[in-house]
Amino acid sequence: MADHQDAVSHDSITDYLGNEHLTARGLWELVAGLIQDSSEAFMLVDDSMQDKRYSRFIELVKLQYSGAERGLIRGIGVVDLVHSAGAGKDFYPIDYRIYAPEHDGRTKNGHFSEMVINAVYAKKIKAKWILFDSWYASAENLMLIFFITLKSNRMVRLSKEGGWIHLEDIDWTKERLQNGMMVKLKEAPFKVRLFEVVATNGDIDWVITNCPDETLTTHAAQDASDVRWQVGELHRGLKQLTGTEKCQCRKSRSQRNHIACCYHAWLSLKVKAKSLGKTHYQTKEDLLSDYLRAELAAPRIQAFMPG
Repeated sequence: MADHQDAVSHDSITDYLGNEHLTARGLWELVAGLIQDSSEAFMLVDDSMQDKRYSRFIELVKLQYSGAERGLIRGIGVVDLVHSAGAGKDFYPIDYRIYAPEHDGRTKNGHFSEMVINAVYAKKIKAKWILFDSWYASAENLMLIFFITLKSNRMVRLSKEGGWIHLEDIDWTKERLQNGMMVKLKEAPFKVRLFEVVATNGDIDWVITNCPDETLTTHAAQDASDVRWQVGELHRGLKQLTGTEKCQCRKSRSQRNHIACCYHAWLSLKVKAKSLGKTHYQTKEDLLSDYLRAELAAPRIQAFMPG
């Protein structure tokens, strides 16, 4: 920005990032009028890692697990709460928290519960369903109405007399494949319904829910579970389109403000893309299209031809 704006200095930008106090509340104020809320809507919870593996002096950076890398890397963890109107419909981040237990003493599960409670009681969100992965399957979170995707090594019990077995060792009859089956998780004081969901590419997901609707089918569970991929779309967009990982400021306040600005940039792209009927990526690429067309038609730097 400083390189392309005569009235803006590098120091003014770093001062802004270091002195402002931008929070997730500002994001909520922007999206509150955009969400399509109803009892059939969803709230999605997941975290992402801002890769800072080569940083040694940034305050919020710590060694933690990255799903993308399937291992431990140095970075900044962010826990997101996303509101979705359903599969193929609009979704917006309504809250997020920086994972920094050394600063606030909160775990990821702690951020989860705080954001959900705030969404229900302060934001008055009506969404009945909450989607999250097994990382957040604590006893407290399992008291909510949820859909959770489990890992294949998770163990369940099919009956009170039976022992604990891995999900992949269950005998899936035709009836079980269609309507799921009731199982016991160690973390939950009640039984949950388990579904085996097979993707078009052959991949298998195991989805559990405490939905009281006994007519729920595997197809309906798959539709609900598919909504959770929207939070992954948010994470990719934030990194690829707004550069959440690129800030090299050392102070935690600067990093927090930078991340807040990235959410605002993503939201601005989404609103503009929706009005144009395009994707976020197409909308960003369009910013350079006119310039490139003009240069290709009449290049200001001509090809060098000796003589």
